[in-house]
Amino acid sequence: MKKNQQGMTFFGVMFVGMVLIFGAILVMKLIPPYLEFWSVKKIIGVMAKDSTLPGMTVPEIRQSFDRRSIIDNVTVIKGSDLEIAKDRGATVVNANYTVTVPIAGNLSALMEFQASTADSTPGKKPLE
Repeated sequence: MKKNQQGMTFFGVMFVGMVLIFGAILVMKLIPPYLEFWSVKKIIGVMAKDSTLPGMTVPEIRQSFDRRSIIDNVTVIKGSDLEIAKDRGATVVNANYTVTVPIAGNLSALMEFQASTADSTPGKKPLE
C-alpha cells in the first residue's frame, strides 16, 4: 500500500510566512495615518457642530483648528492648510491632505484624506 504525504514543504511554509509578515508590516505602517485622519475628522465634526462657527473669521477658524489639533496630537495638517468657504450662508471647512508612508526601499504608499464640515457642492465662494 502506497502512503500519500500531506502537508506543505519547507519553502511553502517560508513563502506563506513571508507573505504574512509583509502584510503585518504593511498594516502596522498604514494604521497611524488613519488614526490621525480620524482625529482630524473628529475635530472637523466638532467644529461643524459649534454654534459660533458661522460668526467666526477665517483666522479665528484656523486658530480654533490649531488649538484642537494640539489636544488630539494632529501633526499632518495645520489651520493654515484648511480650505474655508461660504456655501449658502453656511461656513464650510475642508481639510484635504496626502500622506506618503515609506514601506520598504523605494516602495511607498500614498494616501489621500478629505474631511469637511459639509458635503462638497459646486459654486462655493472662498472667504479669503
